[in-house]
Amino acid sequence: MAKIYSKQSLVTKTMKPRKEIVSFLLNYSKALTVIKTDNRNFEIISN
Repeated sequence: MAKIYSKQSLVTKTMKPRKEIVSFLLNYSKALTVIKTDNRNFEIISN
């Protein structure tokens, strides 16, 4: 079926996440350590 491109997108143009979410994601990425071995990757979260 043909896709209708004239409908407006459900996603808003300017998404503004809450400060708590941004802080959580930044802290998570800082705590995440990935150790690569020969054939495996280990993901360690050090809180």
